[in-house]
Amino acid sequence: MNSFLSWITTNQQMIYIVILMIFVGIEVIGRVPSVLHTPLMSGANAIHGVVIIGAIIVMGKAEPGNYLALMLGFLAVILGTLNVVGGFVVTDRMLEMFRKKEKPLNPLRGLRSFL
Repeated sequence: MNSFLSWITTNQQMIYIVILMIFVGIEVIGRVPSVLHTPLMSGANAIHGVVIIGAIIVMGKAEPGNYLALMLGFLAVILGTLNVVGGFVVTDRMLEMFRKKEKPLNPLRGLRSFL
């Protein structure tokens, strides 16, 4: 218990910053209109490529016998890749809504003038 309390006292400023970030994040996300939610989330998912790079670094620096670090790094690579791919898929689907849809050509259209 004493080690936990000493850790809190040494990292007190960091704890305050994390708590402040939580409240600021809730306020910012709560004020985003629903129209902008999908583009912002797809962009945020794509930015999570940093997670993949960090996981690769963790796996590269881990000792060969440290299976926990290797498994967590591998899991982070898999989940980060899924997040990045999902962000691009959502962005592509969103942009597809704004593209013009081409109408199929009617092959009998030119024949009506002859009939």
